[in-house]
Amino acid sequence: MTTLFAQPYDISANGFYFESAEDYQEKSSKLLNRYGEPVEEFEIQFIDGEGIDCDLFKALSSSQCTCEKFLDIVEEWTEDDKIKVIIAVGEIG
Repeated sequence: MTTLFAQPYDISANGFYFESAEDYQEKSSKLLNRYGEPVEEFEIQFIDGEGIDCDLFKALSSSQCTCEKFLDIVEEWTEDDKIKVIIAVGEIG
């Protein structure tokens, strides 16, 4: 299982951990800062998971816009698929 963290750019809000696209959607849609305003922008951080998934996260420059797709890829792709992308995108560019 891969665990990511959504760190709000709004310093008056607390971030949250998530492990699925549904979990991210639910938590991000309900998050408010200390003034009661919705939080919309996050930095996504890789927290826990397989080493190859961490390398894939870095290679793909995963962000708020792509984290849900990344979580799907981690579950669906084979190790060979991940290695090919890491080399093609992360190492070669």
